[in-house]
Amino acid sequence: MNIPPDRVLILASTSPRRRELLASLSIPFRVIPPEIEEDDLEGESPTDSALRLARAKARAVAPQVKRGLILGVDTVVTIDGDILGKPASPKEAKEMLSRLSSRTHQVISAMHLLSHPEGKFIEASPMTEVTFNHLTEAQIEAYVKSGEPLDKAGAYAIQGLGSVLVQSICGCYFNVVGLSLSVLAGMLARFGWEVL
Repeated sequence: MNIPPDRVLILASTSPRRRELLASLSIPFRVIPPEIEEDDLEGESPTDSALRLARAKARAVAPQVKRGLILGVDTVVTIDGDILGKPASPKEAKEMLSRLSSRTHQVISAMHLLSHPEGKFIEASPMTEVTFNHLTEAQIEAYVKSGEPLDKAGAYAIQGLGSVLVQSICGCYFNVVGLSLSVLAGMLARFGWEVL
């Protein structure tokens, strides 16, 4: 591992899953939660939305960092061009899961890696296709009762109980969890950080 000694990696995210994934690379980092409004803009594509929010997260914490690389990430679940955010209620979670049943949807985890204070940055928006099994009403009801879907985009967690809902994926598994480690490693390398 080759990491510039005068640099620190900042994760601009409140996601415990992203912290765990980043820690698995044994890269020293610290977390600064960003304070931004995570709103959708009318007519904006899911990819553009995820990139805009990832960019906003990184830039929101930049004033708190003297020198370093700042990573902003935003994950969206999308089907038929619609973004499925975190469900506001068990009823909405059931509606989302019913919509995903027996179908393929996309998960985009956009990343904005900002070198501060220079202002240089790299962006990526890897996408993974996820196909769900057919879900019965009883299965949806039981999963929603578990509580797991209520704070997850798309109303499921592939790394948890939601794994039994998934028939197959095409693309990076970690991207669905919230951070594509292979893509991130390539981005870091362009700033002189060699993970391996």
